Amino acid sequence: MSSIQLKSAEPVADTATITNRDRHKSKLRLASLTALVVGSMIGSGVFSLPQNIASGAGPLAIIIGWGITAVGMLALVFVYQSLATRKPELNAGPYAYAKAGFGPFIGFNSAWGYWLSAWIGNVSYAVVVFSALSYFFPSFGEGNTWPAIIGASLLLWLVHALIMTGIREAAIVNLIVTVTKIAPIILFIGVAIVAFKVNIFSIDFSGLGNADLGSITTQVKSTMLITLWVFIGIEGASVFSSRAERRRDIAGATITGFLTCLALYALVSLLSLGILSQPELAALKNPSMAGVLEAIVGPWGAILINIALVISVAGAFLSWTLLAAEIPLATAKDGTMPAFFAKESRKGVPWTSLLITNLLVQAFLFLTLFEQSTYQALFSIASAAILVPYIFSGAYAAKLALTGESYQRGESRAGPMIMGLAATIYGLWLVYAAGPAYLFMCAVLYAPGIIFYVIARRQTHQQVFKPAEAILAVALVAVGVVAAYEMWIGAVSPF
Repeated sequence: MSSIQLKSAEPVADTATITNRDRHKSKLRLASLTALVVGSMIGSGVFSLPQNIASGAGPLAIIIGWGITAVGMLALVFVYQSLATRKPELNAGPYAYAKAGFGPFIGFNSAWGYWLSAWIGNVSYAVVVFSALSYFFPSFGEGNTWPAIIGASLLLWLVHALIMTGIREAAIVNLIVTVTKIAPIILFIGVAIVAFKVNIFSIDFSGLGNADLGSITTQVKSTMLITLWVFIGIEGASVFSSRAERRRDIAGATITGFLTCLALYALVSLLSLGILSQPELAALKNPSMAGVLEAIVGPWGAILINIALVISVAGAFLSWTLLAAEIPLATAKDGTMPAFFAKESRKGVPWTSLLITNLLVQAFLFLTLFEQSTYQALFSIASAAILVPYIFSGAYAAKLALTGESYQRGESRAGPMIMGLAATIYGLWLVYAAGPAYLFMCAVLYAPGIIFYVIARRQTHQQVFKPAEAILAVALVAVGVVAAYEMWIGAVSPF
């Protein structure tokens, strides 16, 4: 009998060992986490920075804009670094922090906004990658023609199939792509440094000579959503905190990713102003980095950048699809989203969340065809949508410092308080800079999320709304209805 027990026990032990080993192998290390951060941030934005940022500002305002962005995003970096180690039990980044600090409904809206930003951003990536390919195949136009939409759809479902093979496998592919796409950017910076001309950079340095640009304040505001867009993804390591092999790697990946991208972005945009003047940059077709390099070295420069953009956006598309699928999974597991979002495959892939996300991307791809939506409008909507989770992440860090929760006796709270408040103020400034059109569009997209929240609360037999939350929900629906009407009659349009 004992021999029978021994034989029957061996497979059980082996199975447990294999399961633990597989779980360990599925964890993400520092390099993969850093690649997720950098890969999420470096997508299409950097290749379009010269035109996007020069279209509404002169050199002085651009420098000021980068300064504000550097301070605001650095504060946000420290917020995520601090919260990752101070609140190790909270996974899924911005959503978890908003919920812990301000209740389930605010947490839900942070998750919903982050999810919106992720998949709408993916639509913009799909548009711009085929806009770049139009350099070689003119039928792709601005990325929103029938051939472009068909190609983008194929790319979408190829990425879907890759992720279904496993999260860790997809992250390894993302690491390789991230390294590949940084190389052409570094080459561009090196060539631009050599070709940089101070006399071109100093022409109308303030931008006030161009009446269309407006005041310095107006110019700075015009840069803000653009500079925010290229940094979206800074929280990537926090979102995947539950999959990190070592918790401390989250902070390291976030800091490394931020510093790398800040240096690349600032150099690309400012050096371009010493190659072509502001009006010349503003007139370039995107990816405008191609036009700048072509002005320096000839046609092969444009070819190189267009190829680099395709590789870069494909990698960012992969990173953001991973991020977009992770948030509904995490929120469904704790009852904030409906339970069907929590289904995972044997390889740990959130297949329901992934499928719904990509079906929405597919639907919006068709919308870009009929609405002739531009890349810049899409990324502005995506940038505005993510402001809610960013604001509440900063506010939660400030709240912890104020109450002393998670702090040791005698531990200084001044630094974290300043960082939390700075990140919150930066987010609120961006809400102001975004303007009514994009905020109205966000209200239209946020309001339907309440349906999913109600379903989830009822599934878990919890009170749907507290009084303050009910008031907020009614206000959100009201603004969404007004915004939808305003867009219907053409009074406001983000496109």
